[in-house]
Amino acid sequence: MLRNIPSIISPELMKILMEMGHNDYIVLADANYPSASGAQRAVRLEGVAVDALLDAVLQFFPLDNFTPNPVVLMKPRNEEPEPEIWSSFDRILKERDFCKAYKSFHLIERFDFYEYAKKAYAIVQTATTARYANIALQKGVI
Repeated sequence: MLRNIPSIISPELMKILMEMGHNDYIVLADANYPSASGAQRAVRLEGVAVDALLDAVLQFFPLDNFTPNPVVLMKPRNEEPEPEIWSSFDRILKERDFCKAYKSFHLIERFDFYEYAKKAYAIVQTATTARYANIALQKGVI
């Protein structure tokens, strides 16, 4: 056992976070995301909310402050409003980003996000059913 690791971070996920290097990125995905068909490494965290996972991961994960866009989201279609969960993401990032790399979200179109995610170090699929609750985080250095 280790101390002070949130219980929603599984041993498999902690290993992945530690293996990742500078410039690698990870996707924290909602329950509807096609992670099994589009991931180099896929982790399922049943019963875990994506915003709670973001909060837990950012306790350990340095965001890349050498790039202008270390946080990427899937852009909703034009007629859809901004997803409510994004305000939770924004609040958590502002509180937990100890590298002060996060300035704003970088939005990319849905199918471009899928292609982007295929190159991610890992995709972690959560139980969140909110739409557009997918967030990619680029790792920096300590």
